[in-house]
Amino acid sequence: MSAGTTSAPAGRTAPPGATPATPAGRRASGGGTPKAGAGTGAGAVPGTGAGAGTGTGSAGTRAQSPTALPRHRRGMLTVAGAALLLVLGAVLLGGGSWPAGLTVDVSAPLDRAGDWIIDHRDGHPLFLYFLGHVSNAVVVSVRAVYLLLLALGWAGVTAAAALVAWRLAGARLALVCAAAFAACGLLGMWLPTLQTLALMVVAVLASVLLGALLGLAAGLSGRMDRVLRPVLDTMQVLPAFAYLLPVVLVFGIGVPAAVLATVVYAAPPMARLTALGLRGADAGVMEAAASLGATGRQRLLTARLPLARKELLLGVNQSIMMALGMAVIASVIGAGGLGDRVYQALASVDVGAALAAGLPIVLLAVVLDRVTAAAGARLGSAPARNDRRRRTRALAAAAVVAATAAAGHLTGRLDWPQAWTVDTAGPVNRAVDWMTAHLYSGVPVVGGTADWASHLTTGVLNPLRSGLQWLPWWSVLLVIGTLALLIGTWRTAATAVLAMAAIGVLGVWGPALDTLSQVLAAVAVTLLLGIALGAAAARSARLDRVLRPVLDVFQTLPQFVYLIPVVALFGVGRAPAVAAAVVYALPAVVRITAQGLRAVDPGAVESARSLGATGRQQLLQVQLPLARPALLLAVNQGVVLVLAVVVIGGLVGGGALGYDAVLGLARGDLATGLVAGAAIVCLGLVLDRVTQPTRRPTRRRTRTGKGA
Repeated sequence: MSAGTTSAPAGRTAPPGATPATPAGRRASGGGTPKAGAGTGAGAVPGTGAGAGTGTGSAGTRAQSPTALPRHRRGMLTVAGAALLLVLGAVLLGGGSWPAGLTVDVSAPLDRAGDWIIDHRDGHPLFLYFLGHVSNAVVVSVRAVYLLLLALGWAGVTAAAALVAWRLAGARLALVCAAAFAACGLLGMWLPTLQTLALMVVAVLASVLLGALLGLAAGLSGRMDRVLRPVLDTMQVLPAFAYLLPVVLVFGIGVPAAVLATVVYAAPPMARLTALGLRGADAGVMEAAASLGATGRQRLLTARLPLARKELLLGVNQSIMMALGMAVIASVIGAGGLGDRVYQALASVDVGAALAAGLPIVLLAVVLDRVTAAAGARLGSAPARNDRRRRTRALAAAAVVAATAAAGHLTGRLDWPQAWTVDTAGPVNRAVDWMTAHLYSGVPVVGGTADWASHLTTGVLNPLRSGLQWLPWWSVLLVIGTLALLIGTWRTAATAVLAMAAIGVLGVWGPALDTLSQVLAAVAVTLLLGIALGAAAARSARLDRVLRPVLDVFQTLPQFVYLIPVVALFGVGRAPAVAAAVVYALPAVVRITAQGLRAVDPGAVESARSLGATGRQQLLQVQLPLARPALLLAVNQGVVLVLAVVVIGGLVGGGALGYDAVLGLARGDLATGLVAGAAIVCLGLVLDRVTQPTRRPTRRRTRTGKGA
């Protein structure tokens, strides 16, 4: 890069005075280089922080490569080429769904593989000397934690949780923690709560350990980071249900499969944040440590890891949240605990029982999220205490827990007293009956929730599904490739097309398009509501304070819990699956949109205001264009989160791929389940590639515009 050319973080604009506010897609001339990633500079790639070229000798101009095309011309050529191919395809290939001659029947090989695994589980060395030991270690660990919790008794567990919260996050959260555990007992879910907690402890410890090791390797080695990045990307794109299928094939139904699936799902956030923290260590501190003669191991232990402690704790927080959500979903493969209670209640459409089991899940999620987040906020800001005083307080806390547990043993009240439970299922079911009678249908003017679900199904979901399934298979591939190419590279487009073609090869083209129709409908509603609420929250501090606790609660709810209220309000079908997906994905879209709009340079907004722009003009012509990277990220996250819940919607009548995945697991038909899971993975990969811009390679140029 030439001298005098500066770079800046993505999503920021030029400082006040350098770049006056202009409409979207334009920039004023001047001596300053526009900030990369803001979506205002010619040739800038949104969200990547890289422009198409550097400044030339004349102010405000940029050299263009002799072979490079402007972005708008490249897009026009891509669309024109796609239209030509569409005409040629219509003439040469005609219409129709995916041809049967291009499908591959994988059920027979999968059945043979499943039979081989089942037949050799007890005798093959791979199972005897490796996988068997892993399974046994998981079972022993979960059982040991569960027996320890039982030995402490309800009072000891509550006291221990409150004291840990007090030490990490303060007295206020300690009271909240104690109240949450007491509520689990009052709801009659004490033993299922302990089962879920035991599973969580083992899964989170393994996730944190695995994620920290992977993050350590990626943070210290650029080559390892490049190797692990696509692996972690794929793991985070995959819907949660896809993780259940391979582990069931190897470990069967039970706790080991549930724990290992949870570990795979929850380890990537820890790995990413660990690598981020290690790479972001202050260069001056590392240079000072090296100048003092510290070895690489000493620099890691005394400098890099302490400097990355907040990222590490944030990784633990995210791993806990994801592990809790996955531990509930893993109930369909024998995890037990609260998730199993929710699953059984949903299967019988018993909303009261499902809510009674779902509330403890929410309480655990909220408490764990608040405690770890508060501990991360206090880390490094709290004054250093005397080590002896800290040890004394820790010993005193342990003594309190031991005394409480001993008192429970002496009085014979280790289990939560049955007389202290409250029956919530009956009142909730009566409330559901009232809602069914008064809100489900027959509401004047606006209609009932059943009417809304019916209109959504007949007016949106059915036509969208029919339209997608009517399209010729090759036109679907062409549209996906064109969309991926418009925002990415040829490699991105090829990946998206091959992933969609793999769905057809697997023989689930129709169900995949059915799932895609639900995802598109849910994404449209999510983005419409999310961007509107995010923009309103960014412009109103009062609304932001009102929305913050609501979004916090919704973001900590496991995916299963979203199915409970929508079943009560909308019944069973595809519309409830779409509604649950909207509720699940909406908080992330609102938060990302609000954060992106708040990060817009105030100077640009002030310039527009001084030029007489109205609030609506400032939002549409300044803030939204400059927040384009954040909006693209919101779209991507909305798509991925919607897909995850629409698939789980197969449990409440969503059908399509989600139903096939659940059916395969329920019947032990691994071929059906694995094919549906692989199709879900491919569909998630397609949606990720067509919604996430990728960086295009650019040539470095000198100030004279010639290639370097």
